[in-house]
Amino acid sequence: MDIRSLKGVGEKTAGLFQKLNIETAEQLVHYYPRGYEQFEEPVLPSKAPLEEMAAVAGEIAGNVATRHVRGLSITTFEVVCGGEKLHMTYFNMPYLKNSLKRGVPYIFRGCIHKKGEQYVMEQAKIYKPQEYLGLVDCLQPLYSTTKGLTNNAITKAMRQAVSLVDLSTDPLPEMIRQEMEFGSLEEAVRQMHFPTDREMLVKARKRLVFDEFFRFILVLRRMRDTSEQTKNAHPMLAVAQTERLIEALPYRLTGAQQRVWREIQTDLSSEHMMNRLIQGDVGSGKTILAFLSLIMCVANGFQGAMMAPTEVLARQHYETLLEMQKKYHLQIHPVLLTGSTPARERREIYARVESGEADIILGTHALIQEKVIYHNLALVITDEQHRFGVRQRESLMQKGDSAHVLVMSATPIPRTLAIILYGDLHISVLDELPADRLPIKNCVVNTSYRQTAYKFIEKEVAAGRQVYVICPMVEEGEMEELEDVSSYTLKLKKALSPSIQIACLHGRMKAAQKNRIMEDFGAHHIDVLVSTTVIEVGINVPNATVMMVENAERFGLAQLHQLRGRVGRGDKQSYCIFISKSKRPETMKRLKILNESNDGFYIASQDLALRGPGDLFGIRQSGDLRFVLGDIYQDAAVLQCASDWADRILAEDRELSGEMYQLLRERLEQDMINEVDFRTI
Repeated sequence: MDIRSLKGVGEKTAGLFQKLNIETAEQLVHYYPRGYEQFEEPVLPSKAPLEEMAAVAGEIAGNVATRHVRGLSITTFEVVCGGEKLHMTYFNMPYLKNSLKRGVPYIFRGCIHKKGEQYVMEQAKIYKPQEYLGLVDCLQPLYSTTKGLTNNAITKAMRQAVSLVDLSTDPLPEMIRQEMEFGSLEEAVRQMHFPTDREMLVKARKRLVFDEFFRFILVLRRMRDTSEQTKNAHPMLAVAQTERLIEALPYRLTGAQQRVWREIQTDLSSEHMMNRLIQGDVGSGKTILAFLSLIMCVANGFQGAMMAPTEVLARQHYETLLEMQKKYHLQIHPVLLTGSTPARERREIYARVESGEADIILGTHALIQEKVIYHNLALVITDEQHRFGVRQRESLMQKGDSAHVLVMSATPIPRTLAIILYGDLHISVLDELPADRLPIKNCVVNTSYRQTAYKFIEKEVAAGRQVYVICPMVEEGEMEELEDVSSYTLKLKKALSPSIQIACLHGRMKAAQKNRIMEDFGAHHIDVLVSTTVIEVGINVPNATVMMVENAERFGLAQLHQLRGRVGRGDKQSYCIFISKSKRPETMKRLKILNESNDGFYIASQDLALRGPGDLFGIRQSGDLRFVLGDIYQDAAVLQCASDWADRILAEDRELSGEMYQLLRERLEQDMINEVDFRTI
């Protein structure tokens, strides 16, 4: 059902929905709220939490005044709330001067700030008491928006879609629904958007999160069965070339690297094909192990391929390998294949790959295109594995007639969860960093520290260094209380010296534009890069020494640690500044874990320990292992439960051939084709 079939959704609005990857009513009903607005009882200004949403009841005292400053109208007035005063400010709302009456009770809802001894509210929403009291304790959905598309417009369209889309077909087997006391899929979806109360919302969310985890784990279990039965079609022997390279490197492999390298060698020469994950912190030395594996593969007479998530990263791997080839006289012939490789050059590379002349092929998704025919591909490596879908990894593996698979991830996941999430892989952990790495200096601060941070950034840039600034949003209006890349870039250009080169980067840019900006940053044509989390899997810029994260409270600790890995890659001291708008003690406690440690696995386990039922949406792990609703840390218990059910059902019916599993089987086949829910796993 086309989104335009909904009342009030014309061509223009449909175009805005398309920005959110929504083209049909079915896609819309699975676009779940990012949170809910809860209307709390009004309090006195002195009792309201600062910098957070609160409501106050009061009457206007004195005059409502409007003045104009540089084309901006500013309306101000005082409100008396139970003997306390609150200063109100509104921008470009001059009509308030005529609509608000002195002595009439109103309720104002917004963020309260304190300037000196004065309580201040800006752009607060205004309600009549009866109207507001009707909203208290109700849960109103809040959706991630885009410029031109309001939360109200999405809510109106959603009410229609939920009533029109047929959700009566439920792929979750009846026995699971009964034992888990789950409601129907239709009821769960309705309650997610328009909950009757908090209890019903919690139940609905648990049901939908379970669905996501359960289907994903079933897919992985079935893939593991296939790979564990696959004989090693490309047996290899240890070779002197890799040992000579290890001896010649200007650094000594850590104990963890040596252990994992032995595991890889054993796999490549064993009876069955390799299916291994290297899980290690940023900077733990995964890339050199990938290169050693490729060199061993080539020395045994086969081809190896390594797929990176971005062109910039693929190019960096290629250039590093070329340098090593020259420096250490390696007998390898690498090529680079990406989406932007010119057509003529691409045809030449295709021919070299098919003939076997090119023995190491580095690139992006271009490596799995139909036109790429490999001569004898025996090893497939995916870097930052969570960025590729399960099917993409399998597509590359099948290019080589059951090629060995090595995947790498810097996502620090506690082992108990990793065993479930990477169910088709054997896991190796790099739990050691090179001894010469300078630990990053961290600080967790509130917004009052911003000006000090700006001065520090100017100082580092003056010393020839570079800086990352991370914002959670792309553009203004998506979530009003959060910083966005577009506005923040303009803010920084005003705050910092004009000589400092500032650019912005986000995921909605075209691939060529993103690559150009990252390459310019790598070449130091840009001093400060304002970005969303798209730089999590970025490039190696040893000259970048500062990372500042705005709205740090909105990210998971594991993701913040991942972002932090963009700095501290050179021999200069690096710094990470986490700025939080929230002053809640529990929020600061969470963030201060980043102060205590640079160990990603410790941070992830602490993050997991601190997550309770708490906020329904907690802090999204918006970078890796992203599900539509599920959060692997917050929903760890549901993940374990889904894993247990998957094992139980597959033990009874490995092929899901029974009648009770027909709908589930059809849905899994659909997921595998479309990768609807598992796109980034």
